[in-house]
Amino acid sequence: MSAGAVGAGATGEVPALEVASVSHSFGARRALSDVSITVERGRFMALLGPNGAGKTTLFSLITRLYNNRDGRVAIFGHALDREPSRALARLGVVFQARTLDTDLTVEQNLLYHAALHGIPRKAAKARIAGLLDRVGLTDRRADKVRTLSGGQSRRIEIARSLVHHPSLLLLDEPTVGLDLESRADIVAIVRALVREEGLSVLWATHIFEEIAPEDDAVVLHKGRIVARGKAGTIGRADESLEEAFRRLVSEPAKPAREAA
Repeated sequence: MSAGAVGAGATGEVPALEVASVSHSFGARRALSDVSITVERGRFMALLGPNGAGKTTLFSLITRLYNNRDGRVAIFGHALDREPSRALARLGVVFQARTLDTDLTVEQNLLYHAALHGIPRKAAKARIAGLLDRVGLTDRRADKVRTLSGGQSRRIEIARSLVHHPSLLLLDEPTVGLDLESRADIVAIVRALVREEGLSVLWATHIFEEIAPEDDAVVLHKGRIVARGKAGTIGRADESLEEAFRRLVSEPAKPAREAA
């Protein structure tokens, strides 16, 4: 293990993502307070929180758009402050804002991303062909992005995030603004990647239908983790996940309660 590696668990395997005691402020405003999250290898974790809870700030710290000064972030054991290149090489990201170049074709967008990662053109073309098949858009390869629907664009962004063979995928509200069928398609694609390729996923959402009872889940409220555990056990005996969430975010933010 390299000098920057941290956080091996009882099995000897470090988690896909370890966020430990991370805090972040914008001037006098505290956006995150002592946040700790662990995404285990090959698991789908849901990050739940209302607008302003700190989800996007957390993603910005994990992706190093912001530098964290309090706490530690490690990706597959590589501490972000010590080994940023090794850490970020294992990470794929789908941001909430749309980031494809609409004047380029689907293939051009993906080839450009591959070039940024130093992937040779021949290898990139082969990888892109497989990813377009995976997301069901092989026939749109030569089309400009502006001709795609919102759901199709999202699928291309997922393909782009996977070009460099990451092992951890972050998705920040990836289905916002999409119709029911498009949302279901994207959830199915990502869950297949977890199931078939062992991808680790941190999925930020406020859409409860996207979360399965067996998923790992954390609830973020006013910059604090207020609940964590299996999604199906976060609520009280008579509560659905949505009901539990609404109760948790209507209360003052308190330290996390571990679900049974």
